[in-house]
Amino acid sequence: MTFEPFLTAPFIIQIHAASAFLAIVLGPLALLRKRRDRLHKLAGYTWVIAMAITALSSFGIHGFGLIGPFSPLHLLAVLALWSLWQGMRCIFAGDIAGHRAAMQGLYWRGLCVAGLFIFLPGRTLSRMVFPEAQSLGYGVIVLGGLALLAQWWMSRKPRTKARIGSPVQRV
Repeated sequence: MTFEPFLTAPFIIQIHAASAFLAIVLGPLALLRKRRDRLHKLAGYTWVIAMAITALSSFGIHGFGLIGPFSPLHLLAVLALWSLWQGMRCIFAGDIAGHRAAMQGLYWRGLCVAGLFIFLPGRTLSRMVFPEAQSLGYGVIVLGGLALLAQWWMSRKPRTKARIGSPVQRV
């Protein structure tokens, strides 16, 4: 592993990567806290700011544009900004379940899914982690995708509960 690709990357990529790293690290602290205390709020607000910087800074990165300077990953940035707005709107309205769903969805389906694409050959992190064999990044993408799929599968709640001798009831 070498930090040279990061240190020589354009400033916008450094900002984007640093804020994304902060969001990945703070996410579990903010998302897994059971209580709504000062630590949850501090981690949460910092996470929201880091996510906003990550999403906004992505619009300054045009390494592999497919539609003008933009790529499909920029749609994830738009979705991230929408999810941040939705999550904050919910918590200010007192909708804790909506807030939780928006923020957890953004972390798992937004940040982690988008984070897998940083291992595409030629991207800065791919050149950092796999300087000699960037094609190994495809393996990270596949394994990470399988892990996210497993996380989604395990987090699903049962929709119905059947009891012997009774009709199916919603839980």
